[in-house]
Amino acid sequence: MGGLNLEVFKFGMYVMFPIGIMYYFGTNLDSRFTVPDFWPKPENANRVPLEREEIHAELERLRARRLYLREQRLAAEARAAALAEQQQQQQQQE
Repeated sequence: MGGLNLEVFKFGMYVMFPIGIMYYFGTNLDSRFTVPDFWPKPENANRVPLEREEIHAELERLRARRLYLREQRLAAEARAAALAEQQQQQQQQE
């Protein structure tokens, strides 16, 4: 049939084709597949506090934020309750 030369050619294709594909797609990756400004700058990223004082300061900041949001939520609920009560009184007067 084909003989030894055909078998050598097929073996060469089986070996070289994947290597060629890996070489083509594996070289020059930085210019092909990069997205500019994908990762945040270190000064814009969150930083994990490591020192004891930094940890306590971060906990105080989180506690203050939680209390502020709680006060806002309670004020909004109070306004909604007052508005509902006012509407109910208006309906009773009519």
